[in-house]
Amino acid sequence: MKTQVAHLLHRSLRYLESGSGRTLLLLHAFPLSADQWLPQLHRVPPGWRFIAPDLRGFRGMGPAFEDLGLNGLTIEDYADDVLALMTHLEIEDAAVAGLSMGGYVAFGMLRRAPERVSALVLSNSRAVADSPQARDARAVSIAMVEREGAAGIAREMSPRLLGDTTRGGQPDLEEAVKRLILVNAPGAIIAALAALRDRPESTSLLSSIAVPTLVIAGDEDAIVNITESRSMQQAIPRSTLVTLPRTGHLGNLEAPGPWSTAADTFLAGL
Repeated sequence: MKTQVAHLLHRSLRYLESGSGRTLLLLHAFPLSADQWLPQLHRVPPGWRFIAPDLRGFRGMGPAFEDLGLNGLTIEDYADDVLALMTHLEIEDAAVAGLSMGGYVAFGMLRRAPERVSALVLSNSRAVADSPQARDARAVSIAMVEREGAAGIAREMSPRLLGDTTRGGQPDLEEAVKRLILVNAPGAIIAALAALRDRPESTSLLSSIAVPTLVIAGDEDAIVNITESRSMQQAIPRSTLVTLPRTGHLGNLEAPGPWSTAADTFLAGL
């Protein structure tokens, strides 16, 4: 596995890369980074190249990564960055796997350039926009990060990101997730919360998705429940649903073997 930096037109973007062949883009959840995908990057199936970028602002360190493009940031801006990375790497089209916020970015890519998405994995994600109550909760979270920095969102979110079974049987994983959160700058977290709050709904997009799609859910996910995942999957024509038992919102970290097996089986059928 290699850590790379792509110097795009308006910013530098860090990404992790492993394997060779057809491309799968791995888009991380909020408020983590590309490092979320280390288990998958260490076991890439033959014939595939996995690329995991940091979404704008996440894990940005040093002068090369100072980014003034966080004000008014949208989900479409994240999508444009990923598409620009594809162009930089001369990737015409790719399979795209997005977990939670990464799924919202995948929807943004479909709105922007559907011809560049050859297959889709939507893990622990949803198509609906934020409800008024969820928007209010985002505002509370923004105020908390302004007061406390990344430590506040790590304290509040890390217990909800993992299922009860994981928290009981893998106590070290919660600390690892907190560390992934704490390396992020407060400005990046605040910008992402606003982008999540204001994101467009994608339910109207589902019936038009023409590429093979895998939906992955966790039966202990406290953020996106199985009923919601099933409804989304049923609205996408060429899709299947895999439910991972005893996992919460971060299935690729809580059960990396079963998550990778589901994804690899799907990729093998493309």
